[in-house]
Amino acid sequence: MIIDRLPNLAPLGRRHFLVTSVAGLTGLALSPWQALAQPEAKAKPGQAPTEQPPAFVHIAPDGQTTILCNRMDMGQGIETALAMICAEELEVEWSAVRTGFGNQKPAYVDPAMGMHLTGGSNSIKNSYTQYRELGARCRAMLLAAAAQAWGEPVQDLRSERGRVIGKQRSAGYGELFEAAMRLPVPEAVTLKPAAQFSLIGKPMGLKVARAKSDGTQVYGMDIRLPGMKSAVIERPPVFNGKVASFDASAALAIPGVRAVFKVALDRGGEGLAVVADGYWPAQQARKALKIQWQLDGLGRADTDQLRAQYLALANTEGALVPDPRFRKELPPLAKSPKRIVADFVFPYLNHAQMEPLACTVDLQPDACTLHYASQMPGVDAGAVAQQTGLPFDKVNIQVQMAGGGFGRRATPTAEFVREAVAVAQGLAAAGQRAPVKVIWSREDDMKAGYYRPFTVHRAEIGFDAQGQVQGWNHRIVSQSIVTGSPFEPFMVKDGVDATTPEGMGEPYQVPMRLSVHHPKVNVPVLWWRSVGSTHTAYVMETLIDEIAQATRQDPVAYRRKMIHPEAKRTLAALNLAVERSGYETRKLAPGQAWGVAVHASFESVVAYVVLATLEGKGKARRPRLLEVHAGVHCNLCVNPRTVEAQVQGAALMALGTTLPNHRITLKDGRVEQGNFDAYAMPRMADAPQRVAVHIVPSQDAPTGMGEPGLPPLAPALANAVARLTGRRQRELPFAPL
Repeated sequence: MIIDRLPNLAPLGRRHFLVTSVAGLTGLALSPWQALAQPEAKAKPGQAPTEQPPAFVHIAPDGQTTILCNRMDMGQGIETALAMICAEELEVEWSAVRTGFGNQKPAYVDPAMGMHLTGGSNSIKNSYTQYRELGARCRAMLLAAAAQAWGEPVQDLRSERGRVIGKQRSAGYGELFEAAMRLPVPEAVTLKPAAQFSLIGKPMGLKVARAKSDGTQVYGMDIRLPGMKSAVIERPPVFNGKVASFDASAALAIPGVRAVFKVALDRGGEGLAVVADGYWPAQQARKALKIQWQLDGLGRADTDQLRAQYLALANTEGALVPDPRFRKELPPLAKSPKRIVADFVFPYLNHAQMEPLACTVDLQPDACTLHYASQMPGVDAGAVAQQTGLPFDKVNIQVQMAGGGFGRRATPTAEFVREAVAVAQGLAAAGQRAPVKVIWSREDDMKAGYYRPFTVHRAEIGFDAQGQVQGWNHRIVSQSIVTGSPFEPFMVKDGVDATTPEGMGEPYQVPMRLSVHHPKVNVPVLWWRSVGSTHTAYVMETLIDEIAQATRQDPVAYRRKMIHPEAKRTLAALNLAVERSGYETRKLAPGQAWGVAVHASFESVVAYVVLATLEGKGKARRPRLLEVHAGVHCNLCVNPRTVEAQVQGAALMALGTTLPNHRITLKDGRVEQGNFDAYAMPRMADAPQRVAVHIVPSQDAPTGMGEPGLPPLAPALANAVARLTGRRQRELPFAPL
């Protein structure tokens, strides 16, 4: 078989409703540790699996062209964007293109990183040249096949809209494809000049837009296999707890329930799996279980205690960040003409992706096939091979579309995949071998998942009457995301997790001393969309704004003065947002205020100029975001419509972090929130009247847009609120006004 086919799935019932939510629109989150340079837009010799067109492109005899995506799509539109890039060089009719996903095989690794990964806003950045070359190589092979069949010199042939055209005849790609794929893959190809692009740079709708609109799109949760069972897991109320004893008699009496057994959980915990003919009986049986938990000796995190502990730690210097820029010896800041001393508190956050986790496992004695949405199928496959004892090449992961991710589907320990495989193993051990889909309810993932770390910052800044910073002493207290994971060896240096301080200092010229504490807490933590920048951008942009206000300077003018001269893209994004918003020319109505923030992350820049007001009275008074104007610099924009959607979704997701009750809290080791009634998400009533996205034109190699739209929105709103109330918001979510 030339191409990996999509799984053969049973027909699905129609969804009862369609949900539009920020959590379902976009997703992603990973770190910038592999901020590798984009390869030059020039074909290079090589025959690596990632350079083999047959692994990515299949053209049916009728011309229908399938282009596989080497990433997971969780709403960011990457399967459409990568197909556009490939189709551009292939010169195929866009209407004839359909899309699909690769798997954990070597062909689909990130060509720059050498591993399977959907994260870090690197999909287009790292695969732009790869997909262009794939398209160009495939086209060259089609031309060669035609030349061979027709006995004509290949230089006399041309291709156009899915056909090869000679002097006397022409043929559709589908007629030539099988013969073409038997030819040698060319090592070097010539790529189009940008001036000839007909797809790249044009706003295009998603290939799956119709399926997502009419409910026919298949997500990981929708997988159904013949004979499949459904399973849920009852997890301990405190992380890492174990089952002391249990009584499953009532559960097993429920019709459709097939088995109840212990399963090993992530990080040494233990739970009870309930397997049934469907999700409903499994859920009902789980409620009927009687369990005694072994919780002695476990750390029991408590948000109030952590807050006090972290603030106390922030009084002491931690491990200095390795970058020499952050090891400045500072003058006594108490003697500065002006000084700001500020503490910031950021809560644990749940990923709250619209589609909760689900993983379907078909475990056979000699192979294991999994169907689910994975951001790291290669890492997951390694974990499955280790757990089952199967050779790596006997593990097959069929990557599915995801209803949001934000990093939750990229767990370094492959936690939810291991748990699903443990259930399949338990079922086989019970003599009931069958495919099994393990489903995480919303409550499961909110009460027993992974979280954006609870984080505290302390800043002491000395500056003069002109706003020149004389010294900035900064400390961060936050759990490490990668310590103890396979990423630790290259992401932790001098005791500092590189994801924690990312974004600090940028893009300003300020003398800074920056240190980090990484306390150990019995709460699993994970990257969350835009990772460290979720808190560092807030701190940087509200403090810069506060300095401008303290020295009676316009916040935009002050930023322009302080931005590093080499940060030209940052300045361009800021200037575009300012220009298009009318910030410097528009008269505001009474009770309205501008807020500004700009931040570069994952090699792209987003600047926000927002317009806000206050609504309600007394305790009900709260900020209202009226308008959002974004300036975006991501170099060459492959699909402007996708970038617009990414920024709009990221802005709304960031708005959610400011809303009351948008946080995870713990009491006596137990997560207090279980669903959206307690974990507030932005609703239609919270959305601004306008979110305008403006993109700085560029022909430089593209950078990513999964994460950069999120970090600067909350500080821009906070800066507007400070102008309306005279008070700075130094804790998220915002305090009552």
